[in-house]
Amino acid sequence: MIGESIALIVALSWTATALFAEVGSKRMGALPFNVVRMSLSLLMLSATLWLTMGAPWPRWADGDTWLWLLLSGLVGYTVGDYCLMQGYIIIGSRFGQLFMTLSAPVAALVGRLLLDEQLQPSAWIGMAVTLSGIALTILGKKEAGQRGVGLRLPAKGILFAAGAGICQGAGLVLSKVGITHYDAALCAAGLDTAAPVAEALLPLPMNIAMPFAATMIRGLMGLAGFVALLYALHPQATQLLRRSIADRRALRAATLSMLFGPFIGVSLSLLATQYTASGIAQTLFSLTPVLIIAPSALLFHQRVTLREIVGAIVSVAGASLFFL
Repeated sequence: MIGESIALIVALSWTATALFAEVGSKRMGALPFNVVRMSLSLLMLSATLWLTMGAPWPRWADGDTWLWLLLSGLVGYTVGDYCLMQGYIIIGSRFGQLFMTLSAPVAALVGRLLLDEQLQPSAWIGMAVTLSGIALTILGKKEAGQRGVGLRLPAKGILFAAGAGICQGAGLVLSKVGITHYDAALCAAGLDTAAPVAEALLPLPMNIAMPFAATMIRGLMGLAGFVALLYALHPQATQLLRRSIADRRALRAATLSMLFGPFIGVSLSLLATQYTASGIAQTLFSLTPVLIIAPSALLFHQRVTLREIVGAIVSVAGASLFFL
């Protein structure tokens, strides 16, 4: 039960990071929040790599590794996280996390295209169930006097949140390709990926430390993309960043979102897969859209309907079919 317990803590951690991200992005704006959060994340990752790989940068990563992981960072972080924070601003983290269940079917489809991964019958069922859960939540009867079915959430928020889920799924597969190249580069350098780096202060096996290095490469592209978008879209970008950093509540939210997400969440997710089957771990990770309902309603005074609860459970159930 150790692995299952850790996986549940990961889901709780990602629930916390979503709640803090909603607070921070609403106060700072999506782009300034992502710039601040990604900068803090890179500092933490750099320290982690210094402890586990003996240097504060991704050692032994070759050109192919950088190419695929930078592309993953562009899709998953720059576009995906921007869409996610915009979705949080418009429809909130509770509904934003619901659309993240789209990442499972998207990852399956992109994996089929790039990696020739086979889709089992359960995957197709999972796609249908996931979409049904989302539809149950966001669709409803139109106002009195109107016929048909309409959206219960702003269309703009739905598009941003759906874009975030799609980008996360695609970015996950691109990251998997990059890590495969990274593993090959380490082997080509004559390193045993099951053994720790000799000069590392924290002797973790290379195959556990490597995902942090991959995350740092993705994060570098994410930060570059966020800064470019910020200065392209906001003429007073520097002043906006200064005001954002001066907002102590927003800065605290960004720091906590980074700690619970990219650092604690990622670290424990890697640990969980060492103690339990990856399918079980991934299923427990995907509980966030359900776990976030109660704290979101409590903190943000949101009214939660039975329809929304059922929709979230159905959507999560659909996503779990991809991992079982």
